Formats: sequence, C-alpha cells, structure tokens
Amino acid sequence: MVQGPEDERLSRFPMLREVDAVLLAEAARHARWRRVQPGEAVIDYEDSSDDVFLIISGTVRVAVHSASGQEVILGELGPGETIGEMSAIDGANRSANVTAVHNSLLCCLPRTAFLDLVLKAPSAGLQLLRLLTQRLRLLDARNVEMAVLPVRFRLLAELLRLGRPREDGQLRISPPPPQHVLAARIGARREAVSRELSALAREGLATVSRQSILLPNPDLLREQLRRAMGGDTGKGRKKT
Repeated sequence: MVQGPEDERLSRFPMLREVDAVLLAEAARHARWRRVQPGEAVIDYEDSSDDVFLIISGTVRVAVHSASGQEVILGELGPGETIGEMSAIDGANRSANVTAVHNSLLCCLPRTAFLDLVLKAPSAGLQLLRLLTQRLRLLDARNVEMAVLPVRFRLLAELLRLGRPREDGQLRISPPPPQHVLAARIGARREAVSRELSALAREGLATVSRQSILLPNPDLLREQLRRAMGGDTGKGRKKT
C-alpha cells in the first residue's frame, strides 16, 4: 500500500512506528493538522472536547490555574508525545490547560479514531500504557516531594529531571527556564527559587547564566536529594 504524506508523518511518530499501514491510513483519513504559535491555547481546562493531539514538532506546556490566578505547571511536552489522551479514554472534561511554548505542529485525532487505533494495534496500545505509567510515576514523585521536601530539594529534583548530560558528566539545562516557571513547576514562590539558585551557585553546586544552568556534580546532588527524602534536609533548612 502506498503511503500518503500524512500516513508517512504518522508512521514516524514513536507510538505508531509498528502500526500496520492500513490502520495508519485510516487514522490519517480522520486526522487534522494544526500549527500553533507561542502562547496559543491548545486545550482549555474543564473543556468537554475529547480529541487527542500528537506533537509532531515544538513544545507545549500543561498547567492548572487556581481561582486566585496561581499557576501550577505540570510539565512540558515535546515531539513524540501526546496530549488529551485521558479525556479520550474516560470521557471526562479536560483536567488542565495546554498552551504552546514554541511554534508547534500537532496532529489532531478524534477520540473514536484514536481509540480505534490503539485498540486494534497492540504495539500502540502498549506504548500508550507505558506513557501513562511514566506520567503516573512522575506525578507520584512530585506529590511526595511536595509533601516532604523544602524548596531547595524540590528545586534540586526538578533541575536533575530537566538536565541533559554532557560528555564530562555534568548536566546542562539550556535554555534555562525563567525563575517564575521553575517556581510554578515545584509549587513555590519565585523569590524562594531565586534565593535557592543563588545559594546553589555560592556553594559551587550550580553555575547559573542567561544561557544555561550547569550542574557540575549531579551525583552529589542526587545523594543530597536521597538524604533529604530520608528526612535529612540539613541544619537551618526550613520547609517553605
């Protein structure tokens, strides 16, 4: 069977790489392609829509806003990831806002087309289960961190997750998230994040610049975080 351009794009999507060409062609027939710009809303909180979006390129941010306007960032998703699958599975309203961070290309699949695809293609269904399990593990980790760790160690945990390894063993975050974004990711105030970043820099545990945040000794940070999870958060450290 000859693939069209939409079929070919879908066949390169990680979740769908092993899916039969006939099933991909059927999904592509229902697909809509959408380009979004930074700041543009993709999904609104409590909306009743149930489409699933496959991120082909770009980055989107998943967040929830309180009645007072406080933002809690649940994560940022990029190429090869999906958004909206929870509402497609259970039929409930959207549980978060999704907004484009960068120029992004999204493939929008109606709920019925998405469910038909993952139920008929075991490889896609397994990838979906792995995705949901990964997100559940991350949510569990963050819930524990929020419950037992002060800001310093919640920040360390997030920086370690965001860091990308270099050949010399250091971790680099580039470009660095703005401090208010880091604060929203860990449930803290921007001022607290600024204070802790400055402390890490003074202690030689981080090098902070406009271009990047460099973690020169990630193993030491992981050990500090492990001890903090065990109750040792250091002298004079108060939960914020």
